Amino acid sequence: MPLRILHVISSVNPQGGGPIEGLVQLARVNGRHGHHIEVASLDDPQAEWVQRCPLPCHAMGPSHIGKYRYSPRLVPWLQANRDRYDVVIVNGIWQYHAFAVWRALSGTSTPYFVYTHGMLDPWFKRRYPLKHLKKWLFWPWAEYRLLRDAAAVFFTSEDERRLARQSFWLYRCKEVVVNYGTSVPPDEADAQRRAFLSRFPQLADTRNLLFLGRLHEKKGVDLLLQALAAVRTRQPALTEGVRLVMAGPAGDDYGQRMRQLATQLGLDDITVWTGMVSGPEKWGAFRCAEAFALPSHQENFGISVAESLACGVPVLISNQVNIWREIEQDRAGLVGDDTQAATETLLTQWLAMPQPEWQAMRDHAQACFNARFRIDRAADSLIHAMLSQAVSLPGGAKPVAPPEPASAPR
Repeated sequence: MPLRILHVISSVNPQGGGPIEGLVQLARVNGRHGHHIEVASLDDPQAEWVQRCPLPCHAMGPSHIGKYRYSPRLVPWLQANRDRYDVVIVNGIWQYHAFAVWRALSGTSTPYFVYTHGMLDPWFKRRYPLKHLKKWLFWPWAEYRLLRDAAAVFFTSEDERRLARQSFWLYRCKEVVVNYGTSVPPDEADAQRRAFLSRFPQLADTRNLLFLGRLHEKKGVDLLLQALAAVRTRQPALTEGVRLVMAGPAGDDYGQRMRQLATQLGLDDITVWTGMVSGPEKWGAFRCAEAFALPSHQENFGISVAESLACGVPVLISNQVNIWREIEQDRAGLVGDDTQAATETLLTQWLAMPQPEWQAMRDHAQACFNARFRIDRAADSLIHAMLSQAVSLPGGAKPVAPPEPASAPR
């Protein structure tokens, strides 16, 4: 039964990282199954990434008020067009697009759902207490009502659902844990390697440790750099031939600070900063990697982790990446705390592991992806969850039972 689905997100700029990447991949699979997918954002309609968006995109910008991205056009547009859609999905909170959906759709016959994308994790409260105090000023009037009145709030793991309850004592919503994942990589592995190595030929015969994604304080980039420098100082023979590949936009203030840190730690000779990579080059970066590292302080899912597994590349992650239990259970990588000492241990274990054992872990990584994180399973889970929770369904259809995992109790 085809659904007409509108995704609402702050921006469709691919440099935004996981939320827009996940949205596009879910939409691609749902579209193949007959569902009609569109997206509304707060982007300037003239932005080049809007022109390149693979989905019909209704850009309601330009937006104002800094990172909050207010636009007066979004609410009237949603009110005028809501009957064109069976369901609306909010991607992310704490920006105007989310509050606008509540203003336009609360109390109407158009059900909306919310992906929080880890934005209620209590790590943010601990790390940024002043920002959290500021959020309290908005919470009772905006995000609390958004979640309370949603047909359901989607979490991509049990850990994310559990942690979301710890940020604000005023909290009420219908919680549903849904599968999440990423697409199977394109088949042309050799062509992808060539595409990547044509730009970075120095990485052809080295042991490459890959970080791929948006450089942000929460991702533990400083831990990774400091840990690698410490291992290199303590056991130089172990790091012979190792290269750290930092793939992601690094032009902002934090990215520049991390580049300076790498220089201070004496890592410039073994670190390659690629900038943002996409398409065959992105997949080539995974294909040329021996391991993938993400010692994050907070990660509700980690699309890049799943992409690494899909390429058969084991991952070195912290236990703050909310799918760490699945990784550990399937022996698809190594897991530690989000500290420099634990990250040093992960690197040492990887570098010292005999090749046959590491090859077995590569096989386990591929199997873990196929069993748990394929996007087609996530897309099916999303559709079933919406049909089971929506107040009004197209064509008078009856709700269907969602697949496991089921809704968690409040």
